[in-house]
Amino acid sequence: MKPLGMIFACALFSLACVVMSPFVGAVAIDAGGAWRELWSMPSEAWSPDARILSLRLSRTLLAWLCGGALAVSGAVMQTLLRNALATPFTLGVSAAGSFGAFLVLAFPLGAAALFLPATAALACGIGTLFLVLGIARRASRSDGLLLAGVTLNFLFAAAVMLVRYLADPYRLAQLDRWLMGALDVVDHRAALALLPWLAVGAALLVPRLRALDQLAFDEDLARARGVDPRRAGTQALLGAGVLASAVVAFCGPIGFVGLLVPHAVRPWTGLRHALLLPCCWLAGGGFLVLADLCARSLAVGGRGSELPVGILTALVGGPFFLWLLVRRGR
Repeated sequence: MKPLGMIFACALFSLACVVMSPFVGAVAIDAGGAWRELWSMPSEAWSPDARILSLRLSRTLLAWLCGGALAVSGAVMQTLLRNALATPFTLGVSAAGSFGAFLVLAFPLGAAALFLPATAALACGIGTLFLVLGIARRASRSDGLLLAGVTLNFLFAAAVMLVRYLADPYRLAQLDRWLMGALDVVDHRAALALLPWLAVGAALLVPRLRALDQLAFDEDLARARGVDPRRAGTQALLGAGVLASAVVAFCGPIGFVGLLVPHAVRPWTGLRHALLLPCCWLAGGGFLVLADLCARSLAVGGRGSELPVGILTALVGGPFFLWLLVRRGR
């Protein structure tokens, strides 16, 4: 498929999911009337249908931003680590972010009360990135970056379990809910707060698209073509890490998007990151919007509207990824 055709196909899928999402859910609404109220009436005078539509619009925007960020981050991580199983959370961002959020959620009256859960999660996630890079630079092994990230992932996962063990039992449900990943918002402020961090991640990645093309093959080849592998790799890694950290901070760890979407898109785009990453963003955003639509619409044990989207992405993404593997093996 030609590049413009691939971008158009991904954009069409993403647009279809975004347009459909606000008007579909467990509760039927008068979409036309609700839409007119949103544009012509103050929020205090909105009907229940208009309020539901407003909530769905906010969730749709947040889902589209988070899905796109996770898919792009996963594609970059797979390139830099040269590992098909790499995800946005391979280097410990998810576990570190969860640890930061858990400190605030579990001990709100302690020193952690100075921070919001999202702030603490973001600080821990980005701090872990710098820690991984520092350890990798001092390691003598070529796979030092991956090993450092995986090790810190296990350490922070153990720290999360320790916080969970020490926390008030009445707060465990809230902690568990965080780990499931969810898009529960009441207005558009979460999406707006996420935008600056996504802009920072994109600003670090966009200048390195051609360098990523070279790094996808070999560092020596990239160096021979004028690319500084360490500098380009570090900047791209920070960009991908900021994207993943921001999503974890605002929505919790939503799995499988960063693994599944790049593998689904890459056979059609190849290793040209100027094409791969935009397609990943569009497809990932559409995929998470569709997953959230299903998560809040499916009746599962009478709690359809409360199903965290992270559960659904894992339940759907796992089998679909296995299907991709089997299909390519033929």
